[in-house]
Amino acid sequence: MMRRIAVIASGRGSNFQAVIDAIQAGTIPACCVGLITDNPEAYAIVRAEKANIPVLVIDYRSFPSRDLYERALLSAMQQLDADLYVLAGYMRILGKGIVQAFSGKMVNIHPALLPSFTGLHAQRQAVEYGVKVAGCTVHFVDEHLDCGPIILQRCVPVLETDDEDSLAERILYEEHIAFPEAIRLFCEDRLTIVGRRVTIRR
Repeated sequence: MMRRIAVIASGRGSNFQAVIDAIQAGTIPACCVGLITDNPEAYAIVRAEKANIPVLVIDYRSFPSRDLYERALLSAMQQLDADLYVLAGYMRILGKGIVQAFSGKMVNIHPALLPSFTGLHAQRQAVEYGVKVAGCTVHFVDEHLDCGPIILQRCVPVLETDDEDSLAERILYEEHIAFPEAIRLFCEDRLTIVGRRVTIRR
């Protein structure tokens, strides 16, 4: 069965592009029914328009409170009626109501090997901490920051010459592999959440 996915993004949308490419290649058995962005200047909008994906702009700055913004976001997500909601560089923490409404139906990618280095500037945190291995994590979204059940992780070495930018570039390459793969597994109904563990049916 062809699944419906919706993407929520705030910026350039390179992971969004990786998902678009995988859908167009037939790797992900799904159609993208919409992009939601909180940033009217996000380059992700250009990517969506090139792929003929509908765009909903819900500008955070135009709302007098976070609560009203989240009500509008929840309404937009319900309107798209997707099987899976994909956070591809969405730079806000989702409220409890949205997370609960789409429990088990929302995934995020984070540029670190969770549970290490949650939050912003994960690559900088890794370099400053002195770890020898870094990477990315695709996980289901729960009520805590970068804390939901882990679907996939991919690793890269941290070189002695690395700074935040060079490490981020190598991790991003792996993100573009891991994210479409995790979405494909979801769309093929091969993921089961058991407590904190995600099992993958072969």
